[in-house]
Order: sequence, then structure tokens, then C-alpha cells
Amino acid sequence: MDMMTPHPHAESWIARIFAAKAAKGQVIRRKIEWIDREVGRARFMSEVRRRDFHLLQTADQFIIVCHSGPVHMHF
Repeated sequence: MDMMTPHPHAESWIARIFAAKAAKGQVIRRKIEWIDREVGRARFMSEVRRRDFHLLQTADQFIIVCHSGPVHMHF
């Protein structure tokens, strides 16, 4: 399987990550490489957007802010 082909169990992976305690108003951090391999970046971003969460990228990490309220970057 190449890096652009999502894992066959992508749907169960998405269900597990967003069922985690951290997905209830907290933050989830994952390596982008891992997201690409396990579920695919486009599918993952679509799921974050569907939940009305915020998605940040820093270096090789995605940070998901698991609420729909405002997010401010101070510096």
C-alpha cells in the first residue's frame, strides 16, 4: 500500500480517534505522516470540518482543537 492509499480500516480509525476523551472539547495531536497512512489527509480533514473543529499544522503534526468556539493564536 502506498502512502496515498488509506488503510482499509480508515472508518474504524476515525470512529476511535473522535470517540476518545480528548475529542470532547480538548486537543488531539497526530503526526501528518500517520494520518496520511492510516486514513488519508483529505478524508481526515473532511471529518474534522464535518465536526466543526479546528485543524492546525505545525511542522510534521496536525493539532485538532475539538470544539467549534473561537481559537486565537497569541504569538
